[in-house]
Amino acid sequence: MTDPPLVLTGASGALGGRVARQLADREVPMRLVVRDLARAPQLPGAEVVRTDLGDEEAMRAAFDGARTVLLVSAEESPDRQQLHEVPVRAAAAAGIERVVYTSFLGAAPAASFPYARDHAHTEVAIREAGMALTALRNSLYADIVPHLVGDDGVVRGPAGDGRCAWVAREDIARLAVATLLDDVHAHRIYDVTGPEPLDLHETVRLLGRVTGRGDLRYVPETITEARASRAGAADWMVEGWIGSYLAIDTGELGVTSHTIEAVTGRRPLTFGAFLDAEPDAWRHLTR
Repeated sequence: MTDPPLVLTGASGALGGRVARQLADREVPMRLVVRDLARAPQLPGAEVVRTDLGDEEAMRAAFDGARTVLLVSAEESPDRQQLHEVPVRAAAAAGIERVVYTSFLGAAPAASFPYARDHAHTEVAIREAGMALTALRNSLYADIVPHLVGDDGVVRGPAGDGRCAWVAREDIARLAVATLLDDVHAHRIYDVTGPEPLDLHETVRLLGRVTGRGDLRYVPETITEARASRAGAADWMVEGWIGSYLAIDTGELGVTSHTIEAVTGRRPLTFGAFLDAEPDAWRHLTR
């Protein structure tokens, strides 16, 4: 009798794809749920299913016969809570026993970061649906930092002198694999961070070191200035962008945890080590 497959949503994305490749290296049976078959990773022994998170019937069919699901949170949107509710209901209807969910550090109804509030809602929905929750409450990705730099070499935002323990997607993927493969992680909420909290001045200095650009700098903004600098974008996008910086300013993202090392046996990358290990993340800044 073969083991039931692990089901991975978002398997064509930056995080889900890393998880899928690491599981394939271990020859773990998988079912990859993607929106675009052309972008699905081609991995031995992996079944690929095309569906959208909003299609409840198709999602239930994708979950059929499995016990454990990796639910990768949807892309930011004004209806993100609803996009999460559909696969949660579908998973419960399909008899899924445990959901490993990529949540956010400090997920709570009153979090500064609006998307952290969405994640808190999804965590509750999973538990109320009767499934065991493994919540990976990830800090902001180290991978996104180079994309915060404007054309003028400036990172702007209302983060004050707050700190963030940036965490690499690759380290989160290693943690996700470990938690997917062992039910000892059921009913656990994990804070998932890098090993050191940096303010944005320190962060940008490290980015300047690897890119060779001495013009990179961080300019703190007031909330009013931050809204003005994003004029023309949709309100929900502006509030999400501002909220991510406010979560740094308030200390909500200055938390560090030992989760990755304790569960996987390997210490996560510092931000500087991440930049050295993944030059493709910042190469665009050298052009």
